[in-house]
Amino acid sequence: MNKIGLQGAKGSFSEEASILFAKNHGLENYQLEYLISSENVLASLENEEIDFGIIAMENAQGGVVIESVNALARHRCKILEMFHLQISQNLLVIPGTHIGQITEIHSHQQALRQCKNYLSEHFWTRPLVESDDTAEAARRLKEGELPSTIGVIGSHYCAEFYNLSILEPDIHDLKNNLTLFLGIKKYGN
Repeated sequence: MNKIGLQGAKGSFSEEASILFAKNHGLENYQLEYLISSENVLASLENEEIDFGIIAMENAQGGVVIESVNALARHRCKILEMFHLQISQNLLVIPGTHIGQITEIHSHQQALRQCKNYLSEHFWTRPLVESDDTAEAARRLKEGELPSTIGVIGSHYCAEFYNLSILEPDIHDLKNNLTLFLGIKKYGN
């Protein structure tokens, strides 16, 4: 069975990208490994703990994913595929929460950048807190590790998976909010 390591948690955009990568490469028998960071993905590739890796490289609005650039500078890999995924960022909350009750917004730095205009218009007096992953922020909210007054930014799938409500859909600034992902494997294989 092929193992695909991804930069993200269950419900992340990287998970969607991993499923697309598996389809593109005819991988039917695979297992996803949720490694959260690009560093973990590349280190796992080098250590042969996974067969393939999926990392985000650049978003049309948010720019280059610095975490991925730094990891690529430290590790060697072979790029198998570069592909885009349409990203829909949504404001997710505990069901029953209203916009006026939100005290902070938590998400990955890229998601916060992609929604900069929306956030500055609606939440300019509230802290924006960077998390290691959009889906990980959603998990923390759902499991009570964050106060119920926190809003997180994430995907439709993430909302469904963690049973959160989409308070505001499609809050990203660019209509065509594309992210470039890399499908990689160990260098030399």
